[in-house]
Amino acid sequence: MAAPAMTVPVNVWWFEVLLYASLTIDALSVAFQDRTPRPDMTEQMIGAATVTAAVLLLLLTFLVWLAAQRRKSWPRWVLTLALVLSSISLTQVVGEKGLQFDSFVDIVSCALTLGGLYCSFTGDAKDWFNA
Repeated sequence: MAAPAMTVPVNVWWFEVLLYASLTIDALSVAFQDRTPRPDMTEQMIGAATVTAAVLLLLLTFLVWLAAQRRKSWPRWVLTLALVLSSISLTQVVGEKGLQFDSFVDIVSCALTLGGLYCSFTGDAKDWFNA
């Protein structure tokens, strides 16, 4: 007989919803990127960057699932590190090119991720995750 399913804490639910929303925005951002070859960006480079972004999005989705559904704690730390690195990169891009539509979309994505990660470390989520 299977063990009864545990109710997911509200903060874990918000973590999952906000992170999946962020990843959806990132996927749409990749889908609508300009893929016009230029002298500094060949078709092969564009293809490799697109595949890399898709693999990274799948990996991040898996990490969210591991944390929220399998109660693993370490994926939250990997996602936190990814957010820190994304924020540093975004800060550099905005510093060089100014605030553009694509950087605004990335800011929204980072804000959703930050909110979700905050939820995963606070409130009723604290006891949900296994070491």
